[in-house]
Amino acid sequence: MILIGQYDSPFVRRVGIALTLYGLSFEHRPWGVFGDTDKIRQYNPLVRVPTLVLDNGEVLIESHLILDYIDSLVPADRVLFPRAEPARHQALKVAALATGMADKVVSLFYEKRLHREVSQVWVERCRTQISGVLAVLEADRAGRSSAYWFGETLGHADIAVAAVLRALSEAHPGLIEIADYPALAAHAARLEAMPVFQTIMQPFIPPA
Repeated sequence: MILIGQYDSPFVRRVGIALTLYGLSFEHRPWGVFGDTDKIRQYNPLVRVPTLVLDNGEVLIESHLILDYIDSLVPADRVLFPRAEPARHQALKVAALATGMADKVVSLFYEKRLHREVSQVWVERCRTQISGVLAVLEADRAGRSSAYWFGETLGHADIAVAAVLRALSEAHPGLIEIADYPALAAHAARLEAMPVFQTIMQPFIPPA
């Protein structure tokens, strides 16, 4: 398999971490959607990452779809989403909130970077959405005493939140104070110290 995209994207990073934890062999091509547009377009007409090229040549797009596929490649007891309800839909919700917040992180960056006149209405809307998600996630994590979000083993929801928090802090330094969200800060710090998070990472690289 070939994973296309840079690890400063939380979407790409969550897939790279899951592939690594599952022990699934893959080649990483750290292409950016601006600097490597033509390369990515050969596989994905949307020119978005992550893009996963399977060994048979089939191409998967969007991190949720990719994770759904790679989850099918491992035994049920190793899958990083809970199998039983209500934990399963709760974990899916946490992951969806995290990746939805990541969309706002990206949108806000592009608004500030690519537009000559920045829309303060849009900036404030994104900031409000980000802070709203952080408040919900903080309350949820603070209300759980388990080592990880949904038990004693690492899961997709944990990975998504940690990856997005890193992207937020690097793409928008000073936008939020992580100390205002102590449960999330502790969660992210613990995961970022893990070897797989240290391996599957790169500093944020603004598009040229």
